[in-house]
Amino acid sequence: MKKIAILGSTGSIGTQTLEVVREQKDIEVVALACGSNVSLLEKQIREFHPRAVALWKEEDARELKQRISDLQVEVYHGMEGLITISTMEGYDTLVTAIVGMLGLRPTVAAIQSGKHIALANKETLVTAGHIIMPLAKAHQVSILPVDSEHSAIFQSIHGERQNKISKILLTASGGPFRGKKRSELSNIQVEDALKHPNWAMGRKITIDSSTMVNKGLEVMEAKWLFEVELPQIQVVVHPQSVIHSGVEFVDGAVIAQLGTPDMRLPIQYALYYPDRKPLSGKPLDLFEIANLTFEKPDLDTFKGLALAYTAMEKGGNIPTIYNAANEAAVARFLNREIAYLEIPEIIEAAMSEVAFVANPSLDEVLQTEQATYDFIDRRWERHL
Repeated sequence: MKKIAILGSTGSIGTQTLEVVREQKDIEVVALACGSNVSLLEKQIREFHPRAVALWKEEDARELKQRISDLQVEVYHGMEGLITISTMEGYDTLVTAIVGMLGLRPTVAAIQSGKHIALANKETLVTAGHIIMPLAKAHQVSILPVDSEHSAIFQSIHGERQNKISKILLTASGGPFRGKKRSELSNIQVEDALKHPNWAMGRKITIDSSTMVNKGLEVMEAKWLFEVELPQIQVVVHPQSVIHSGVEFVDGAVIAQLGTPDMRLPIQYALYYPDRKPLSGKPLDLFEIANLTFEKPDLDTFKGLALAYTAMEKGGNIPTIYNAANEAAVARFLNREIAYLEIPEIIEAAMSEVAFVANPSLDEVLQTEQATYDFIDRRWERHL
């Protein structure tokens, strides 16, 4: 029986991972961790019977302990708790589904303890790919992508590793504002940006999809995962979200992965790789879809994507600044403290102003994150 632990069990990826566990019935959930959703975590504990769990805040951990006092479950909290979950014995694969850079230290610790990583936390590679990928090789563990696009690329090159990649075709739905110009986005409200046409995701990643910052983060992640150069990654807007991404080889052949927009598929593929198992849900019907269309991304309107390429070209800690600035800006937008179009403005300003570090250590990556937050707090506090 496969044994796993999940960081971010109450979020979108975490709950869908548990849907796969529930359906397949041959995976044991050894440990769970979440941010602050005590009620949902309690339900998950009672259904899946993990040996240990963790929450971020100590007071939430105390409340959970009282709620599950009838059960024999270890309860931890804080970063120490996440690392405990990530390194405990008794399982082989860690699903990292925490949003943001919070997942960085636990992922490093898990790799060092020999865990395979089912990676849904793209910030890990965006900010520390130069650390994570060599570390995984040194400890002989697999990094299995859970993002639908990266899973599609991974599936497309399966059995083709000996052949040279010419180009990665990274598809994007275009989000709710595809086809709009910058002038049309000046009065966008939170509710507008949260209406994704195809995917059901968490609030932060849904905003990132609308700005195409999410696709920028995926470009960075793809560079590290598949060992390609930045010019080899081409973003293709594909509004139907049927082709999840593909690979062009040096002979011109293109292999792509198609499927319905269901995150359970890449999650299940990562958990059972290299095996495939039946999955419930409506199968892809090409006759029903009829048409597949493709467009070039509008880098003037969706400046967040253009800034991602700039961040990767500059390298060092600039991708960390890009990511941290976006996290801070999206939080402000969701709190209705800034306008929608200020999100890329904040990212660009931080990339220009926060101190550059050419080859950051793990500590310097985290220091850069804090320096970025501090810069934005100083610069934008007068606008709050």
